[in-house]
Amino acid sequence: MSAYKVGYFVGSLSSTSINRVLSKALLKLAPSDLEFSEIRIDNLPLYSPDFDSDYPPEARALKDALAASDAVLFVTPEYNRSIPGALKNAIDWASRPWGQNSFDHMPAVVIGASIGQIGTAVAQQSLRGVLSFCNARQMTAPEAYIHFRPEVFAESGEISDAETTTFLQNFMTEFREHIQRVLTVLPRGAGQQASA
Repeated sequence: MSAYKVGYFVGSLSSTSINRVLSKALLKLAPSDLEFSEIRIDNLPLYSPDFDSDYPPEARALKDALAASDAVLFVTPEYNRSIPGALKNAIDWASRPWGQNSFDHMPAVVIGASIGQIGTAVAQQSLRGVLSFCNARQMTAPEAYIHFRPEVFAESGEISDAETTTFLQNFMTEFREHIQRVLTVLPRGAGQQASA
């Protein structure tokens, strides 16, 4: 495989999201053989099992985007010591209907930024629990709890601090190696998401 396709979620719906800025930085620092596509969560209705027999177009597009991805990157803020409702809603859509879990065996990584010192640590722990139930193959190390400082992270995704740049570059390189390791053992293909 010449490149890995990575779908990525930005957990915040805010137009001034610092986690969107972080996602821009991560994409710039990632190995060149990772191809990224953002997976939208802002247009999804609230999930209900009533939709399981007939998904709306937005939810089908979400599942199609995951089916076309080799791996998934979550960039999430922390809301009330957990993940944002919009992100949890997207995960609920993607993991259903029962038996059609889009995250099954998918390589996944979690990262987030906060203006606080703990850098979304509790939200990431919450998200990891959800992804474990969804049987995603998570990269567990290195962990990355980013203390967001405006003087370091430019809106364009450029980073002015060499230590932060090196850390995030190494994080993305390790994610690329994680993807390769998982897909070597559990290749994705037709029917991959059909086993819950």
